[in-house]
Amino acid sequence: MTMTPVPPEMKRLEPFELALREAGMGYPEVTEDFPWGHRTLKVKGKAFVFLTLTGEGLSMSMKLPQSNGAALMLPFVQPTGYGLGKSGWVSASFDARDTPPLDMLRKWLDESYRAVAPKKLVAQLGGAEGAPRVEAAPTKARSAPARKSAPSTTKKAPAKKAAVKKAPAKKAAVKKAPAKKAATRKTAAKKAPAGTRARRA
Repeated sequence: MTMTPVPPEMKRLEPFELALREAGMGYPEVTEDFPWGHRTLKVKGKAFVFLTLTGEGLSMSMKLPQSNGAALMLPFVQPTGYGLGKSGWVSASFDARDTPPLDMLRKWLDESYRAVAPKKLVAQLGGAEGAPRVEAAPTKARSAPARKSAPSTTKKAPAKKAAVKKAPAKKAAVKKAPAKKAATRKTAAKKAPAGTRARRA
């Protein structure tokens, strides 16, 4: 289904809708759908924001489990219909004379994405609200060299053990020397009686 055409009197609000759409599409694994002719952004098949631009104005519905109380105190915010308000969903509405507060709406969009998306996708965002996905990549790249340096230290340890094993070989060479002395004593002992027999004779 295609999106409903924007009424001429609401063309002023179209850039705000597109800016919010662009912010929402920047999150991991977001898809765009148009049920009932209205823009819906989903993550893993679950909607986290509804954007509607009609003759009545621009409206945005999202799930705010943390800041819905503060949001509902604003004059342009009300609980989302169809029973969604009980689950923390709120709707912000603006007419052609209004200037939607984009910075605040982007923060709400971020909160809604984190509330609906699987934990694995939320982990890619980091801790700060509105953190872009690309911030996670440099952190992983920096940690990689530290992991590579660990095995190099363990490789040096066996080389030291090999040097220790060479020392007993030298001791074995020293043990052979007394064996030679023992051999000379035996030959001397054999020769001595022969000499004494010659003298007796």
